[in-house]
Amino acid sequence: MSESRPHASSTSRSRTVRSQKIADSESSIRSEAADRAPPLRSHTPGHLASKSQSQSHSSSGAPSSSSRRKASESSIRQRSQSVTAKSAYAPPPPPQPTPTPMPPAAAASFTVVRRNGDPQNQNDSQAGGGSSTDGRDSDSRRPLVMRSTSAIASKASSLAIPSSTAAAAAASRKPTAAAAPRQPRAVYTPFPPLQDPATAADVPAAPSSGMYWSRAPVSGAPQKPVRAHTTTLIGNNLYVFGGCDSRTCFNDVSVLDADAFHWSTPRVTGDAPIALRAMTCTAVGKKLIIFGGGDGPAYYNDVYVLDTVNFRWHKPRIVGDQVPSARRAHTACLYKSGIYVFGGGDGVRALNDIWRLDVSDMSKMSWRLVSGSNKSTSASGSKNSSSTELARPHARGYHTANIVGSKLIVYGGSDGGECFNDVWVYDIEAQVWKGVQIPVPFPRLSHTSTLVGSYLFIIGGHDGDDYSDDVLLLNLVTMSWDKRRVYGLPPTGRGYHGTVLHDSRLLMIGGFDGTEVFGDVWVLELAVHAYYSQISHFTIEV
Repeated sequence: MSESRPHASSTSRSRTVRSQKIADSESSIRSEAADRAPPLRSHTPGHLASKSQSQSHSSSGAPSSSSRRKASESSIRQRSQSVTAKSAYAPPPPPQPTPTPMPPAAAASFTVVRRNGDPQNQNDSQAGGGSSTDGRDSDSRRPLVMRSTSAIASKASSLAIPSSTAAAAAASRKPTAAAAPRQPRAVYTPFPPLQDPATAADVPAAPSSGMYWSRAPVSGAPQKPVRAHTTTLIGNNLYVFGGCDSRTCFNDVSVLDADAFHWSTPRVTGDAPIALRAMTCTAVGKKLIIFGGGDGPAYYNDVYVLDTVNFRWHKPRIVGDQVPSARRAHTACLYKSGIYVFGGGDGVRALNDIWRLDVSDMSKMSWRLVSGSNKSTSASGSKNSSSTELARPHARGYHTANIVGSKLIVYGGSDGGECFNDVWVYDIEAQVWKGVQIPVPFPRLSHTSTLVGSYLFIIGGHDGDDYSDDVLLLNLVTMSWDKRRVYGLPPTGRGYHGTVLHDSRLLMIGGFDGTEVFGDVWVLELAVHAYYSQISHFTIEV
């Protein structure tokens, strides 16, 4: 008997050890499930996460059994898919209908509907936050968080989230948006859609020598409507940065293949600028130099550089004491190793000074005032006529400027009250302004001006009364206007768009007609007019 007792005690100890192992494994699985559940739920939008957590707690302050049961099922299903272990800790959940697979865009819109007060929100806590306990569904909700800066998501958020909740959600979204790439708002288009002959516009045939408008058959990543953005060409890639729609501004970068009309949205890193509009973007080699711009009442004078090889932003060091005032609606043109910035507005007044930014070293830049804001004159020089060296254009913004040789050609713009129709030439080497007398003036602001051979092609803009779809040609040899007939279906009259020259075509992107913001791409085939460079060597004499 005495020998059997130790055996019995050892047996009891072994049983105790076994029961402890079972209890430990059960508690460890439950604790792991409880620990794993919150990170999965944290990927949902802020107000949904707080709502599901508040509903999943009982009045005593402990989590409800349903939330624990759902979490343990998720962890067990992920680790072993064991039916026996599943039944040991919780009864099987009630059968649920199999969800119909949806594309990412539809899933995002479905989530927005739930945010706007779907009655199924009350069942989120009972089902462990719905599909948020599934890793795949939690991943599908992430684009909604990152799309909150876009027009569609911000509109839904403004309708669905109170201001305090929206602020908390926005604060929680900051690190996510900075760490993850921005997702598209709509469906990716692999190939341009074919035109339906039944709905196609009836456009008369054009002669082979005539200029012709057509809408570009774009494909690729979806693009939002935008105005007051920048369009800059490097090689055959057209880089679109910033701008705004009818609700908000942006700071993202889109790339259009100017040959294939294919859009892409690269992932950018580094110290990126904030959302801006009416800034300038100048290509220097493979880099883009952003200066100024603003949003609402804010105006900036910061300089940013984007390397288009690795798509990394950085903010260069500015040396020296001279810095231009904050501004937007100005122009910037590259001449030799300097970017010449003219005009714009600082929110209080229009400007007509010229600054030079030395970009010979991309990591260290310096500013220099080239021409100050002295008293302006008219093109005829009626004011200060005795001192011709002080003659300069009126202060203005939303004008255009082009470099031709060593001359800076400035046309149009506005000071906030008047729409200008004058043309000015600034000799960079001599540092002298000269006005140009043109018999038939055309007032314009928020237009585009593109150099094609010995002509400036002026497209669109506002003429002081309405937005225009005209194509004007300024002959730089005779300094006279030339208006040619353009065939095809022209785009809607607009301003604040962007235009570049590529392969005998003018590509126009975006714009605003006073009511609608556009995101389309239009092509002006120049035909023989692209070869105005037959006068490739000329000088501007004014």
